[in-house]
Amino acid sequence: MNLFRTPFFLPLLYPQLIWRMPGSEKKVYVTFDDGPVPGPTEFVLNTLNEFKATATFFCIGDNVRKHPYVFSKIVQAGHAVGNHTFHHLKGWNTPLDTYLDDVVQCETELETHLSSKLQITDHQSPITNLFRPPYGRITHSQINELKTKYKIIMWDVLTQDYRHSLAPDKCIRGTIKATRPGSIVVFHDSYKAEKNLMFALPRYLEYLTEEGYTFGRL
Repeated sequence: MNLFRTPFFLPLLYPQLIWRMPGSEKKVYVTFDDGPVPGPTEFVLNTLNEFKATATFFCIGDNVRKHPYVFSKIVQAGHAVGNHTFHHLKGWNTPLDTYLDDVVQCETELETHLSSKLQITDHQSPITNLFRPPYGRITHSQINELKTKYKIIMWDVLTQDYRHSLAPDKCIRGTIKATRPGSIVVFHDSYKAEKNLMFALPRYLEYLTEEGYTFGRL
């Protein structure tokens, strides 16, 4: 059993959520949670640009509010942006109405910064109808309310870059081993994950590029 790959039974229990993209093409979907923040997010953007890779950023609304300049860099680089709640709420511990209000607050923050501060030159809008629950924790009632508007994105591969006890070389080895065509892969552009992120991300992109993979935004 690969601890970096989502257990097979979870997609069976939650088929209404998106865990992996279909098809046999050698393409992966790299995603980043919990930004934008100065430093880690900018490192990610520079690394993606080096490999000509596109990605999807699931942004915390409060971080967008605090760091609009960093958020603008994500958008101007042509990456996709998804909703990760405003306060990074854990769904299992949050009443339904409070959770939904936080999702709306995040959406409002994203749209406000796009309309008032950014000039979008790419033909694709960076704002998507994608939502990822923080910690992957979400209740059935929250799913039922959100699925009418959002595609709820989970993951096939979790890099575990946020684990301080995880050595960087183990982070990259486990992530590569778990990756397969169509994988949705989670990194974190956060201070907590910075050490493993800076080691693993460029090596991951380099390895997959050499193996003939391409990278897409969701």
